[in-house]
Amino acid sequence: MATSTPKLILDTDPGGDDSLAFLWLLSLVKQGLAELVAVTAVDGNVHARLTFAAAAKLLALCGYESVEVARGVIGGSEGDAEDAGDIHGADGMGNLSHTLPEPAQSYEAARYSDEVLIEKLKQAPGEITIIAIGPLTNLAAAEKKSPGVLRLAKEIVIMGGAFAAPGNITPEAEFNIAYDPEAAQLVFATCDNLIVLPLDVTRHVVFTPAMAEQVMEVAPTSPISKFVMGLCKFMVGTALAFRETEGQQGFLVHDASTLAYLFYPETLRFRRGQVEIEILGQWTRGKTLLDNRHKVKPGANAWVATEIDSVNLLALMIEDLKVLVKD
Repeated sequence: MATSTPKLILDTDPGGDDSLAFLWLLSLVKQGLAELVAVTAVDGNVHARLTFAAAAKLLALCGYESVEVARGVIGGSEGDAEDAGDIHGADGMGNLSHTLPEPAQSYEAARYSDEVLIEKLKQAPGEITIIAIGPLTNLAAAEKKSPGVLRLAKEIVIMGGAFAAPGNITPEAEFNIAYDPEAAQLVFATCDNLIVLPLDVTRHVVFTPAMAEQVMEVAPTSPISKFVMGLCKFMVGTALAFRETEGQQGFLVHDASTLAYLFYPETLRFRRGQVEIEILGQWTRGKTLLDNRHKVKPGANAWVATEIDSVNLLALMIEDLKVLVKD
């Protein structure tokens, strides 16, 4: 059965796991399985200036400089939110950004992410999927500027939230939601075309040095292989230091689950639900809530992942990354 190539916008704040998901997506683009319409960098793991640079460098590394990168609307870093530089490196890329090609695109000349989201969604209503693997600042800004625009997306695939699982930035909240909870609240209140990959499933997806070695063996001298290995070594160190993997030698690639949903849906199981965002609680700000009561839920707005086949997900990602590093 013939299927059309999905059109995607990646909204990202690289980020170690963002970077690996980014490379996985580019491998799918290389195979003709996806069209990357634009990358909208977002303020999050590190400042928007650094996430823009990281996104542009990853595109240059893989030969996709023609894809536009937009600069993030400033969100959490304007307030008292703490970024995740301690985990991902000061540059968000394991302090490896200096080893990557200098991109032609510049932060100063770039358009803002909300502008690009509005333009692309209006040009192709119902055709574009947004992969949102950072805080939802850009999406909320686009919705504020052009009410109803997010409903023009085919769907919005979000890595974020924690329901039965504990948070990773506070006891109750996951980073992407907690960094800008007002933005998340607006997106969840506006849209019903949401797919949510929470910590409940993503905490099972651990990328190890042995997996990085499998990728590197295909093309040991490839700059992409070397970057994957270097990033893995850095991220494993911080993952162990922050006790994220229960002592397992690896790091959590949360964001990879979004691509598994889009391209390998057999690795996930979902339930429909009504997701709300807490923005006022002293101890629960940024918490995601799922109504489990047995009552009619006319406001159901999201499909929430509840189970994940992490073994097969990682095996599939490794094989696709091998394609990316080959000449």
